[in-house]
Amino acid sequence: AERGIEVHVLPAGSSAQDVLAVRPDGVFFSNGPGDPATADHAVGVLKEVLTAGVPYFGICFGNQLFGRALGFGTYKLDYGHRGINQPVMDRTTGKVEVTAHNHGFAVDAPRDRATSTPYGEATVSHVCLNDDVVEGLELHRDGRLVAFSVQYHPEAAAGPHDAAYLFDRFCDLMGSAGA
Repeated sequence: AERGIEVHVLPAGSSAQDVLAVRPDGVFFSNGPGDPATADHAVGVLKEVLTAGVPYFGICFGNQLFGRALGFGTYKLDYGHRGINQPVMDRTTGKVEVTAHNHGFAVDAPRDRATSTPYGEATVSHVCLNDDVVEGLELHRDGRLVAFSVQYHPEAAAGPHDAAYLFDRFCDLMGSAGA
């Protein structure tokens, strides 16, 4: 909304048909709480959104659900990531961002290669520099970015705002999908 986007908030139990009936330019899944291994309904909805070719952005739980939709597993961290000033590297730019974390689960995805999925090629885009945990995913189809997510909280306040550019990236992604 801060960027001039009309936002529709739907209940967690909404079907993919409910989501697509809004005719969204993009779909955003926010943070949890929850165990991503038990969120089969949300993962099913997200799979249909990806099949429909609607741009996607997920944060925290939305990253974990995206990972599951792409065919990756999730796991509970021995010690959750909590607090601000957590260093994360954006592997697409090499930039280190100071981020805010509040999660106890992570995505189990290969960091060393792209993975072919029914929706395109998935890669790990961000990693935590403290412990190499997956902190972001990207999905490319026909060489174009179509969906992405991050595990940390670019919307968090108070705290660092190094990753606020992700909301601009999502706006750009929605704009280019409609072009």
